[in-house]
Amino acid sequence: MRHPSIQQKNKNKPYQKRVTFNLKMKLIAAISILIIGIFIIFSLFLHHFVSGMIEDQVGKRALGLAKTVADMPEVQNAFELDDPAVVIQQLVEPIRKETGAEFIVVGNREGIRYSHPYTDRIGKKMVGGDNEPALKEGKSYVTKNVGSLGLSIRGKTPVLDQNGHPIGVVSVGFLNEHVREIVTNQSKLIWVTMVLIICLGIFGAVLIAHFLKKRLSNMEPEEISYLLRQKEVILQSTQEGFISVDAAGNITMINHAAQDMLNSLQDKQQSVIGMPIKEVLPHTNLFAPIKTMTNREMIVGDNIVIVSQVPIMDGDEMIGGVATLRKKQEMEAITNELKQVRQYANAQRAQTHEFSNKLSIVLGLLQLRQYEEAISFIKQEQDIRHAWTQFLLNNVRDPFVSGLLQAKMNEAKELDMNMTVLPESQLQTVWTGKKQRALLTGIGNLLDNAMEAVKQLPPEAEKKLEIYFTDMGDDVLVEVGDNGPGIEEENLPFIFRQGFSTKRGEHRGTGLALVQYLLHAVGGEITVEKSDLGGACFIMTIPKEGE
Repeated sequence: MRHPSIQQKNKNKPYQKRVTFNLKMKLIAAISILIIGIFIIFSLFLHHFVSGMIEDQVGKRALGLAKTVADMPEVQNAFELDDPAVVIQQLVEPIRKETGAEFIVVGNREGIRYSHPYTDRIGKKMVGGDNEPALKEGKSYVTKNVGSLGLSIRGKTPVLDQNGHPIGVVSVGFLNEHVREIVTNQSKLIWVTMVLIICLGIFGAVLIAHFLKKRLSNMEPEEISYLLRQKEVILQSTQEGFISVDAAGNITMINHAAQDMLNSLQDKQQSVIGMPIKEVLPHTNLFAPIKTMTNREMIVGDNIVIVSQVPIMDGDEMIGGVATLRKKQEMEAITNELKQVRQYANAQRAQTHEFSNKLSIVLGLLQLRQYEEAISFIKQEQDIRHAWTQFLLNNVRDPFVSGLLQAKMNEAKELDMNMTVLPESQLQTVWTGKKQRALLTGIGNLLDNAMEAVKQLPPEAEKKLEIYFTDMGDDVLVEVGDNGPGIEEENLPFIFRQGFSTKRGEHRGTGLALVQYLLHAVGGEITVEKSDLGGACFIMTIPKEGE
């Protein structure tokens, strides 16, 4: 049994449906979309996180700068002057320019500005309305609000007098648009990194898709599904048993025919999938080890089976094995039928040879002008042929049985054996199917065994065998006896066992075991006793009713 490698490219696809968007493209698209989606979400989250972090840092910087200005003695002392703006504007403007703040505004308790980047706004009221916590409660804090220069992040802190009372407020701010520029500059690196990662992910998706497609033998899901359904139908419809195992020897597949062979060992409802083959068939060497094996006999349950097995290879790696199981009895039944056909053909040749010899006798008598002797010889042969033909026509309705008896009779004559069909024999029952096979196989094998038995007699001894059959009762009865040496007492318990034989040579010990198997299949039986002729007498019965 040969098994193709699963890596073999199937040029002629069994499933010819056109696939416009194949598995590889689907995998690449799905993985790419997943990667892009994940990284877009992650990037948005990271952008939001970076924005918040930068705004927090800008706020802390603004607040720290505001506290530094508010704690300057020059600023605090300037509040006691008639025109604090002259001193404070000159103090804070250089600081603003050096630190990069958008504005540093110092105001009094009424919110009047003492400093501002635009000098024309000094002396005017501060905008935003968020000075109350600093002026009334003395708190330092960060706010995000709209002022005269636009939306900005501000750090506010009070200016305290010598007694610790708020006398003014310092507001340091950075415009929001400048913060966004910082965030954008920081995010560029993030987005570039994300794009590179996405490209790398898409490349990885291509590699994964290519690897998976290769592992699937370059087949599409529709093709795999079709092949699986096709395989299942083939496996379950065949009469041969199929069992497959993985590399560890665990059963991965078993069809109905193989399951039926195991029914004597396993509960019909019990699944053996996943079980070790050694537990299911402990007394066989199936898959021990997993290697090529052809036509090996094994006993599975109550059946003798012919087993062939091959390993399943993935390149150089062995990944499992497959075994086929065929019942030997069924194979031998078919072989036996072919054998009977050959025997019948040989018998016809023997009959032709015998007829040719008798024609030669008649020709010789005629040449010697012994006309009366020639006529007497012809009438004698005609009477014998007519009587035998009439017996078969009147007593045996089944033409296959008649043909078999005729063939065996001719074979016996060719071998110089005296084969007798007892005159009271009759068989009016005509069967088809299993019962006909059992009957023909039984008669053929028993007559063959009888001929083999009398061959063991000395050459000068008369060799006799006889057959009797009847269907007068509820059963069809067939008896075959001979005057051979018989069967030794110690061999009687084993004569129907597969492989047992008293004859030498290969392929022996199957005939009687096969007959018994076929008879049991139709409710019949076979026994053996001593024959009236002195040898063995085999008796087989087949019930006329039933299947």
